[in-house]
Amino acid sequence: MAFTPLHDRVLVRRLESEETTKGGLIIPDAAKEKPAEGEVVSTGTGARKDSGELIPMDVKAGDKVLFGKWSGTEVKIEGEDLLIMKESDILGIL
Repeated sequence: MAFTPLHDRVLVRRLESEETTKGGLIIPDAAKEKPAEGEVVSTGTGARKDSGELIPMDVKAGDKVLFGKWSGTEVKIEGEDLLIMKESDILGIL
């Protein structure tokens, strides 16, 4: 992919949500919520302290992450819908 996020930003691909419930009921598209799980596609180099020292990123490409429902900015890169968010918007690594 030709896109690299800057500083402490992360490029995330949403993971698809389940099509059926555990009981076997099919969930219609209108009732589905956007999933809050994703896979990190790429990361920036990290934030910098006031002294100029680099703060390394805690996530790396390939990590499965959990993020807030309204986190990030939706973008389309090379025909694929992705999210760009700050690393602080990520709640944890799965």
